[in-house]
Amino acid sequence: MSEWQQRSVMITGGTGSFGKACARRLLAMGVRRLILFSRDEQKHVAIRREIFPPEQFPAVRFFIGDVRDRDRLRLAMRDVDFVIHAAAMKHVDMAEYNPQECIHTNVGGAENVIHAALEAGVHKVVALSTDKAANPINLYGATKLCSDKLFVAANSLAGERGTRFAVVRYGNVLGSNGSVVPLFQRQRHEGCLTLTDPSMTRFIITLDQGVDLVMTAFAWMSGGEIFVPKIPSTTVRDLARAVAPDCAHQIVGIRPGEKLHECMIPEDEAHLTTEFENHYIIQPALRSWSAEPPRYPEVGRHCPEGFSYASDNNREWLSVDDLRDLIDRCVPCPKPLAKSLVPHAA
Repeated sequence: MSEWQQRSVMITGGTGSFGKACARRLLAMGVRRLILFSRDEQKHVAIRREIFPPEQFPAVRFFIGDVRDRDRLRLAMRDVDFVIHAAAMKHVDMAEYNPQECIHTNVGGAENVIHAALEAGVHKVVALSTDKAANPINLYGATKLCSDKLFVAANSLAGERGTRFAVVRYGNVLGSNGSVVPLFQRQRHEGCLTLTDPSMTRFIITLDQGVDLVMTAFAWMSGGEIFVPKIPSTTVRDLARAVAPDCAHQIVGIRPGEKLHECMIPEDEAHLTTEFENHYIIQPALRSWSAEPPRYPEVGRHCPEGFSYASDNNREWLSVDDLRDLIDRCVPCPKPLAKSLVPHAA
């Protein structure tokens, strides 16, 4: 708690699902100023009216800007202590069709955040990543891998006493923008769900767990780490059964750029990975910015040769009942769409 009290914090992509959940947590922890940085004017207006009205939340600043604009980032980061970088283009199919836009935002935007933070003297930066950045096969994952590499290497630019940068990597956020759960909830009114592949597996994490991991990263980081949470897996079939047990399934096939199973720690990174009680830490291959080894609140265990952490070799799995409970607690039920508007994929 003391690390955050009276701090000035900025969240890029602050009007998204993660940004709103993280903002609630930070305000409860007593931050002095909270900047929600986002290019979506309408979301700013809606959040200001419905979630953080100024008369109740005077610490919140609604800063319209794009991570592609380094000058705007410089202005926003004045007198900021901590930055959480959550802004990204994240839809796999849209990135495949609009590759230049994805690169400008996810790679160019990451570079802009790094340079603005260095120039503003920000103390710590944590960037959000994705399981799709490990051994990527789609453009979105490739851009997030580039982003991860930039944030790790930024510690060298900062030097021994400069800004510290770290990354958190996790799986599908249950009920977030782009999650398949709201789609299934809409489709159940039609009596049939569209599944890509019933045997497809995914890591599942809630928004609160995602925020927890970011808080852990800020508390533990010495710079250059990639934090990976221990979270459960599920199959697409079980997810569909949890949402709509009585519906039929239409198999539409894996979409361009999708994997059958996701990976968060590939075998090639096992020698850099340490296991802790609730998460793993992937250390940077080079640590030129510090001669001292990192010190953490727990003693970890080095992962063995050949270790990998993937959604299909996970030790923890969610049952249909577990999923149903999570969905009831974490995912609001959307209004049904007209039949012609229901997307034909899952």
